Amino acid sequence: MFRNRETHARSPAHETALHCLAAGIRGADPERATRDALTAVDDRLEISTDDRTSLDLPDFDRILVLGGGKAAAGVTRAIEACLGDRISDGLIVVPEADPAVGDTIGAVAVAGGGHPDPTPEGARATEELLELAESADERTLVLAVVTGGASALLAAPAGDLSVGDLRRSGRALLTAGAGIEEINAVRKHTSRVTGGRLATAADPATVATLAVSDVVGDPPGVIGSGPAAPDETTYEEALDVFARYGIDVPAVRDHLEAGDAGAFSETPGPDEPAVVDVPTHVVTGNRTAIAAAAAAAEDWGYDACVLSTRVRGSARGAAPTHVGVAEEVAAAGDPADPPAVLLSGGETTVDVLGEGEGGPNTEFALAAALSLGESDAAPDEIVVGAIDTDGNDGATGAAGALVDAGTLDDQAAARTALDQNDSLGYLDSLDAALLTGATGTNVNDLRVLVVPGGA
Repeated sequence: MFRNRETHARSPAHETALHCLAAGIRGADPERATRDALTAVDDRLEISTDDRTSLDLPDFDRILVLGGGKAAAGVTRAIEACLGDRISDGLIVVPEADPAVGDTIGAVAVAGGGHPDPTPEGARATEELLELAESADERTLVLAVVTGGASALLAAPAGDLSVGDLRRSGRALLTAGAGIEEINAVRKHTSRVTGGRLATAADPATVATLAVSDVVGDPPGVIGSGPAAPDETTYEEALDVFARYGIDVPAVRDHLEAGDAGAFSETPGPDEPAVVDVPTHVVTGNRTAIAAAAAAAEDWGYDACVLSTRVRGSARGAAPTHVGVAEEVAAAGDPADPPAVLLSGGETTVDVLGEGEGGPNTEFALAAALSLGESDAAPDEIVVGAIDTDGNDGATGAAGALVDAGTLDDQAAARTALDQNDSLGYLDSLDAALLTGATGTNVNDLRVLVVPGGA
């Protein structure tokens, strides 16, 4: 799982952290999770997650698989294993580095696109995907595959916008530290796919979504910007996001203003027939990864404690609180008895003020290392690991980092690196970065704090 495991596995606590992080990634495997959710028996397709959808396959002349995201290939392989030659056609758009690009999964073509920035190649593939969706009729079943990363990969600029406009807008919002709901409000109003528009393109087909969630709480309209889900945001709200963060991308602002003035139709809301009855089945998400990591910790004799799967806000701000809880475990056995593993997930953000390299998880790890190093209460053996489960923390090539109280050799230099948003650059120089490559899943952040020893 970790390409540089030998560098990190220097104590039982470090080995435990690596074990739990790897278990979390494996536990959220999209292909296995989708296989578990699908059953095709006696000409009926059953989709079972927290909800259940039952479809009579003889009611459909065609079955299309359409969608995209970092985990889309795994979901599609499971659909193909279940339905086989019943699938008529399909197209998914995945990151250009995905080994499936250029191949087919049964009848489903796999095209490459850009992430986190959309690309012209992704836009061309998305045009083909929309043409397939528009070819659907009332005897077509569309299985929409929606996983994290779909917002960028399914690039279909609305109106007169270009791919470059979408790139500039997305980069500016991320740099400003906008939350995912705010970013998606803009994305949905600058795209012809997201915000329920894929479902409207496929109308009057029957549509069902299979999703891998990378967002807090798994709301269907936020996962991949909700290509087949109702959208409650408006052009006006998207404009408010631009104003709130001072985003200066004139073409996008002009498009949003035109939409707000009625020049473009609103995204389909909760009363729109094409989206209101579309079920979204989340086959795996952050809680799945956390549960797998907790089980791995318990198998190794640790008390596992889930702090939250909904951590959000500033990455550097969340770190001292996590360290403080680990200190409480070590000192008082509360909220877990050591040896213990504390776990959290969610999606933190970075306010980019400097020009360094890093993402939310390396920034969390560097802030945690600073907190451990500056605390008189923190035992030296507490180990903190933080990763993005897709293997790429932000726009970096690292998954995250693994640190302890002895990681930093210069507190002042570390704090300067944090202020310059150079968390990865600094931690990598200390061999603290974690490297996995693309993992094939994407269920957001996973943090592990190991507190060894006993009372």
